[in-house]
Amino acid sequence: MIQIKGRHHPGHIPHWGLDTDMAAQPTVVIVVDDNAGFLKGVARLLAHNGIESRTFASAEALLESGSAQTATCLLLDIHLGGISGIELQRRLAASGSKCPVIFMTANDGEATRNDAMDAGCIAYLRKPFARDVLMDAIGKAVA
Repeated sequence: MIQIKGRHHPGHIPHWGLDTDMAAQPTVVIVVDDNAGFLKGVARLLAHNGIESRTFASAEALLESGSAQTATCLLLDIHLGGISGIELQRRLAASGSKCPVIFMTANDGEATRNDAMDAGCIAYLRKPFARDVLMDAIGKAVA
């Protein structure tokens, strides 16, 4: 199940990577997932598409780094070892963050989807997902 908020423009081909008009402000996607292999793969995919990424193995590591405010978009796994991705988003929103969030999970369920949508996200992705699905969600988040 993939849910992406926003309008779809038929015939629109998303531009993934840096917008030439905004080269001074690169797209930065912060990725939080407790799977090191997944983090490495997503970082490679994003780099291949000209998108800078910063990866974190936990919500706590992201919070401790103070890097959340540098993101153009957050890609958060929902089920993390400590603070969940949903709780992380709630904390960031409570502190004033307006950064678009894409939630992802391998453990999809109606309650999880509802919690994710209630916490505020631009997209909800069920793992495993196709590369193009992720890039489309990021394109919508940074538009």
